[in-house]
Amino acid sequence: MYGKFFSKDTTSFMRSPVREIFKRVDLGSIYSFAGGYPSADTFPLEDIRRATDIVIQKYGAKAFQYGATQGVPELRQVLSERYGVPLERIQVTTSSQQGIDVCTRVLVDPGDVILTSNPSYLGALQSFCSYRAEVVGVSHEPSLDAFRKAYVEAIEAVRAAGKKLKFLYMIPDFQNPSGETLSLEERLVLVELAEKYDFLIVEDSPYRELRYEGSDVPTIYSLCPDRVLHLGSFSKILAPGFRIGWILGAPELLDMIYVCKQSLDLCPPIFDQYLAAELMGSGLLDANLVKSIALYKSKRDLLLSLLEEYMPEGVSWTHPEGGLFLFLTLPEGFDTIAFYDKALDAGVAYVAGSFFHVDRSMARNTMRMNFSFMTHQKITEGVKLLAGLIKSELK
Repeated sequence: MYGKFFSKDTTSFMRSPVREIFKRVDLGSIYSFAGGYPSADTFPLEDIRRATDIVIQKYGAKAFQYGATQGVPELRQVLSERYGVPLERIQVTTSSQQGIDVCTRVLVDPGDVILTSNPSYLGALQSFCSYRAEVVGVSHEPSLDAFRKAYVEAIEAVRAAGKKLKFLYMIPDFQNPSGETLSLEERLVLVELAEKYDFLIVEDSPYRELRYEGSDVPTIYSLCPDRVLHLGSFSKILAPGFRIGWILGAPELLDMIYVCKQSLDLCPPIFDQYLAAELMGSGLLDANLVKSIALYKSKRDLLLSLLEEYMPEGVSWTHPEGGLFLFLTLPEGFDTIAFYDKALDAGVAYVAGSFFHVDRSMARNTMRMNFSFMTHQKITEGVKLLAGLIKSELK
């Protein structure tokens, strides 16, 4: 009845299989490796309660009024000091998901090309498709020469087809879904190619501060600040309910995002911004982050040890140095989409890896597993259950 009223853009909308899982089941009633939820145990409720009182005392009714589209000055100042970026290079967003969406809206016309890793973040793929972009995925290659070659070939193919490559989208730190991190050399290759072939880079970094081992790698933004839009978020380092993120970038790019955002939501949530600024500026966020990192590291280590103990021969997985996810690869011929209902009926959920690929027929023998959400006990029980089901399927 209502189809005739929908715009042509809606034909490009993608449903999230993760969100469909949430509609089907109560996550608390199953063993869920599916979502990207942080642990509620990391939410600093007492700190938030005290900071709320401080914000109301300090700002009064102003904290509940409309505010600047760029974000309140107090939060932008705290972000400037934390990340060493001038104020004019900071735009606050209503979540980093909005950052992805507004960058795409501002930069992409229907038919333009967006380059991304294969696999890539599902929420970004949804946004790209909604603006009718052509998304080209590039699989990660283990050697630097092969890495460079794969991206050069993809770029040259776009140019040969007479199409416009607008930007490369990348999660360089503890990628969702793979958990992998780009080396400095790989980041430099991407910057070199962006300058040579004249495209932008959207660097999505919601997990960067959740490192459990190894050393930090410079952001792509720090290597080429005038060609990179860097997206950050409070969702994983504080709590996702704040729905606050930010974009770092060249003022000319941010000005167009600023104009676009005026028609989207006028301004990010004012009270939440003041609260986030108070928690970050006072040091409370960092103190809590130390606890969060310790908790997530213990969960990651537990999941890795359980996979080693219980998964059958022929199953492999990534070893993330941080973040919330790892990527499991099963023997060729195993179909994690077909297997999903059987697993869910038994009480365990995951996300099939093919959903994170531009071509969903690819990598049907893979799955993404989250380790942040469940308790240690449920992780243990869930892996045992999942491994048993996989063993039975492989017989």
